[in-house]
Amino acid sequence: MHTLCARGTMKPEINAAVGFLSRFLRVKGHVNDRQVQTFSQSLQDILAEQYKHHWFPDRPCKGSGYRCIRINHKMDPLVGQAGQRIGLTIQQLYLLLPSELTLWVDPFEVSYRIGEDGSICVLYESQPVPAGMQAMATANGAPSGNSGSVSPMVDSHISCKEELMVLGRTSPSKAYNMMTVSS
Repeated sequence: MHTLCARGTMKPEINAAVGFLSRFLRVKGHVNDRQVQTFSQSLQDILAEQYKHHWFPDRPCKGSGYRCIRINHKMDPLVGQAGQRIGLTIQQLYLLLPSELTLWVDPFEVSYRIGEDGSICVLYESQPVPAGMQAMATANGAPSGNSGSVSPMVDSHISCKEELMVLGRTSPSKAYNMMTVSS
């Protein structure tokens, strides 16, 4: 069985993240609709490929740093790659996107923070479908995977961002060096 089938789909989470970034390009008005569509499709493909071996619905926080999209003093290389496919330079992307952005793409939740000390906002949230319920839904003809609908949970679920808040901070201190991993 393909890993994504065994682990669940990441499509709703990627779509939420890509839609969020694409709106910035559309709002600024310097990118036409065809370019925005190409950027969106390119970024969806790039993220799906990047995350395919780093997607763990049973442990959503595992790999969170790897899946984090970060724009600060450096452009996230995956966003830069999608931008270059539509003819945008890194400098042009800096003008179109927030100068300080952290976007977490995790199983069941996509959230973002603009600015180092900004609030964390949730773009997309769903709950895991228990294994037995998912098997029953599939057997009854319902689509498999997570479509963003809310389902009953078996285990208590705390998001990666909630873990930060439980520890008493909503963002790392300015002296803290955050690392993102991209290839």
